[in-house]
Amino acid sequence: MNDMKQDMARIQELIGTAFAQTGGLVALADGGMMSPEKLQQTLEQTMENFERSTLELRRLCEQYSPGVGGYGNRARVPAREVTGYVEMLCEDWLHIRLNTLLPHCRFQPPGWLTDTIRRLLDHYETQGKILPRYKRALLVIDEHSSIGGRHVFDQDNKGWKAVSNALKGRVIEDDDQYTLNVALVSKMSKEAACHITLLEQRDAADFFSLRAGDHGLGCLYDSL
Repeated sequence: MNDMKQDMARIQELIGTAFAQTGGLVALADGGMMSPEKLQQTLEQTMENFERSTLELRRLCEQYSPGVGGYGNRARVPAREVTGYVEMLCEDWLHIRLNTLLPHCRFQPPGWLTDTIRRLLDHYETQGKILPRYKRALLVIDEHSSIGGRHVFDQDNKGWKAVSNALKGRVIEDDDQYTLNVALVSKMSKEAACHITLLEQRDAADFFSLRAGDHGLGCLYDSL
């Protein structure tokens, strides 16, 4: 019970800190002065505090779930595929689909996105499937959206680093420039989704040829 009490107190502390930080935003809305850069930084710091609260609640949901700790021996409720999924393309290319676009992020990568991708990889492995391991990889982050459905167009303002953070130590050894090359691309589409593909660097020409539809081979996500 003491552990549970400490966990609940931790949640209360995190949420309280996040809520307190919104006071600065409310004061700004009431006529305070703040530069656009300071406003963006304050918003992202507030977002981080709420994300930390959510991630901690995720951890506690698993910790106290019946069956996980030996209590009840009941399986968890199956997760719905509302977030995305993981699959293999063309035998050895890892494809992660996110049913959302990369978040606006200028100052720090979003923790919730890293955690979400890690959980999708966990779910893939719980199905008895084996994740690949790449020595020198190419990470392609391909956003599909319409102009009306996308409000952040500068690539350097998107939280793509959260993706490589989730993959580091899992399917790639490191995310330094010699181990991991990164390509940020996009496509006009009615859907709003982010396609993340990891492959060996030597397969880059084949990947982009297939993405362009040069050979009409239907093994990329565009035809799924």
